[in-house]
Amino acid sequence: MADIAKPYLVFLADAESSTLAKTALGVRDWAREDCVGQLRLTPATIDIGLPDLSPSEAAARGARSFLIGVAPVGGQLPAAWQGVLLDALEAGLDIVSGLHVRLEMFPAIAEVATRLGRTLHNVRHSKTAFPIATGRKRTGKRALMVGTDCALGKKYTALALTQAMRVRGIDATFRATGQTGIMISGEGIAIDAVVADFIAGAAETLSPDAAPDHWDVIEGQGALFHPAYAGVTLGLLHGSQPDALVLCHDPVRTVTSFFPAYPLPTVEAAINAYLPHAQRTNPAARFVGISLNTSALDVDAAQRALENAAARTGLPAFDPLRFGIEVVVDEMLSGTPEAAFAAV
Repeated sequence: MADIAKPYLVFLADAESSTLAKTALGVRDWAREDCVGQLRLTPATIDIGLPDLSPSEAAARGARSFLIGVAPVGGQLPAAWQGVLLDALEAGLDIVSGLHVRLEMFPAIAEVATRLGRTLHNVRHSKTAFPIATGRKRTGKRALMVGTDCALGKKYTALALTQAMRVRGIDATFRATGQTGIMISGEGIAIDAVVADFIAGAAETLSPDAAPDHWDVIEGQGALFHPAYAGVTLGLLHGSQPDALVLCHDPVRTVTSFFPAYPLPTVEAAINAYLPHAQRTNPAARFVGISLNTSALDVDAAQRALENAAARTGLPAFDPLRFGIEVVVDEMLSGTPEAAFAAV
């Protein structure tokens, strides 16, 4: 990722929800200095608060890459976007894509990029051949974010936790496992693009042996309860061998994203489901906190949701963006056994 030219023009296409635009929002929130503007295709497209610019206008303001900030279901490149990508290349911008499909697969895009000497960055596709997992216990410590669903705060929680630990002088590294995290941090592995047999091995590679007091804070992916993405979650869980687990949850969400027939589990049920899988490769794994995304709640309702989650699980509950994250750092460093709660 070091050769990606910054700053970015962030492409929002026609996304009307924050769920679809989570890549754009993540880059804006955690790498704002790298964003020159946004490009939206319709007035109804979500506005993330950056200047609306065309590729040529962005290039004139110093943009060097066109970042696809939308993650469409299935990770494909819609035909309606291809003309915009060609315009960006003609304006002098490289393309940064987190899609599952490689940009070189599209002849017109490949031809223009080659002719103009532009670079196509397929962030999801690693050139590394990952091994099968060994299951060997590695040195150092690891915290993994897990969730009751997709797109509810695992990346933000991991970034905020890493930041808070560093402020306290703790040796901590954010480990990106998705395209947005890689675009923010400059390194990582897009776990959901790894062949299934090698997911756990890729997770081991992502978080190698480290000093005894070093913490790798690992971004989670998917959810164990998701009908489409549970496989990547389980492989990441086994390969990460987490010492500490943080459960991420949206208290106002009742059904799985894009799968309304599947209700979300309670936080108690989620903890009970995750813990034995984590303890398969690290018997000492324990939950240290509940991260709630309370962005849809007012302050009073958010506080009640946090108090409720803490009372039900015996774990510290927090919203890392609204009320701070110190409470979970304290729990991570305490080394105390996991708080007791009733099995469901």
